[in-house]
Amino acid sequence: MEPMTVRLRPRSDCWQKLHQFKMELDPSPEGKTELVDLDGTSSTFLWFSNTHPNLNITTTSWVETLRENPFDYILRDPEFIELPVRLSNDYQFPLEPYLHRNAPSATVDDFAKKISQEVNHNTVSFLSTLCSQIHEIMDIILRLTGDPMSPEELLITKKGACRDLTVLFIDACRSLGLPARYTSGYYYGDEEFSNRELHAWAEVYLPGGGWRGYDPSIGLVVSNQHVAVASAPTWILTTPTTGNYRGTGADSSLDFEIQMETADTLDKLVHPHHQPQK
Repeated sequence: MEPMTVRLRPRSDCWQKLHQFKMELDPSPEGKTELVDLDGTSSTFLWFSNTHPNLNITTTSWVETLRENPFDYILRDPEFIELPVRLSNDYQFPLEPYLHRNAPSATVDDFAKKISQEVNHNTVSFLSTLCSQIHEIMDIILRLTGDPMSPEELLITKKGACRDLTVLFIDACRSLGLPARYTSGYYYGDEEFSNRELHAWAEVYLPGGGWRGYDPSIGLVVSNQHVAVASAPTWILTTPTTGNYRGTGADSSLDFEIQMETADTLDKLVHPHHQPQK
């Protein structure tokens, strides 16, 4: 196995507090180092010696989510109040990666402009409406493998996974000058589902509000039912693991299991009376 990056440690910030985190690796790596990447994601960099038939990564996290009101802010700068946003020099340079579009599409541009016109070009209203409209017009499907669809393809097929809807939301925002990034993590709002998966949603930078989350898969603004793990201008920098392997005739497959439970008090969260689920 070549050196690899693991992004499975939840963030710890004003939105959520990471009380406990443990990672077990089998086989044990030759070495590892903890690091913080460009967007504040905590990652673990591993390197190995010899050859191995498999790699097992087991993480256990206890996270307290803190923000109940996702609208507890006011837009500080007038340039962000109406769309399209025209960034001043103060914002243009640091936010440039969150405005880049790989393949600008007239289909996406028209989709975003139409919603902007419906809300009289108001930024906050646009974001909520964009989030809910993507949710309403799309059929959510399960796609365990593969890169996200292009935003234009998704608007045509109207059928995609959470990562597809997130990429469309981000591109629509960027088309109107709104800085947006991709975030991966966990959503525990749907307790009826026993089979859990890693989830994806978007975050938009708003002066006076910072990075605010929008989840087009459920059509809602992100509050305290999401646990963020990794954020980046592009989805590839948020994947749980990034690395390569080599060897004659070598092949790979991935299996995963995610279990969640909620605690009604902080004491149960930090000092559970039973073994925490992984």
